Amino acid sequence: MKVIRVLTSLLAALGLAVAGCGGGAGPETRATGQPSTPPSTSAGPTGPPSPSASTPGPGTPAPGESLVAGRYQPLWPFSTQEEAEGWRRAHGEDGGRAWHLDAARTALAFTRDYLGFTEIDRAVKISEEGAHARVHVGYRSQEGDRPAVAAVVHLVRYGSGEDAPWEVVGTDDTSFTLTRPAYGAAVSSPLTVGGRISGVDESITVHVRRPGTDAPLGERCCVPAGGEKAPWSATVDFTATPGGTLTVVASTGGHVATVERFAVTGVSVTS
Repeated sequence: MKVIRVLTSLLAALGLAVAGCGGGAGPETRATGQPSTPPSTSAGPTGPPSPSASTPGPGTPAPGESLVAGRYQPLWPFSTQEEAEGWRRAHGEDGGRAWHLDAARTALAFTRDYLGFTEIDRAVKISEEGAHARVHVGYRSQEGDRPAVAAVVHLVRYGSGEDAPWEVVGTDDTSFTLTRPAYGAAVSSPLTVGGRISGVDESITVHVRRPGTDAPLGERCCVPAGGEKAPWSATVDFTATPGGTLTVVASTGGHVATVERFAVTGVSVTS
């Protein structure tokens, strides 16, 4: 009997050992490897600026190749590679318009001169990485010396080399997004525009613009919106000849400043 009891104990111990080597993981097991798919790059309203839903991710041009060509939409100040190269030649001769080589000054000129958001008058933060720059543009808030950020303007070098001018290609959107139409889409009038917004009692204005024109090609004002990541949409009529890039601009404000947040995307117009 003693032998049987010993054998029984040994078999029970072996059974526990086998169960402990099984494929199931206990509650203390944690995965330490990288996920099989990359995490989402979209950020919530309080998170850091993320790569824009309206612009593709970073890229590096081949020698002599423009980063804008075939990848980004040239919104402003140049409409074509030829215009950018023409400025580069002229700047090499007389040094004129040196602000094209300054990402912050270009972003603010885009915001104030092209979009007409004159209250947005300062570069709150500047981040440059290779041929890319992101400039947080903002305005004086009610919190003393701490400025409020209205948008993160994404720029790239229009051409290769450090003497290539900066070109605005979109925005990095967080609490106010512009995801429709898709970046680079071919559009026609009337145009449906939309995205998501977090905020209370928001009033959204949509503009369609093209460089070289003082007035918008189309405008839709005062679209009510609000909530937590709530969808918004509007339809805007515009008049534009086919060809080239249009800038679709959505803005909201009225609480502290006329324009407190904005987002832009680039599209092309069909017949």
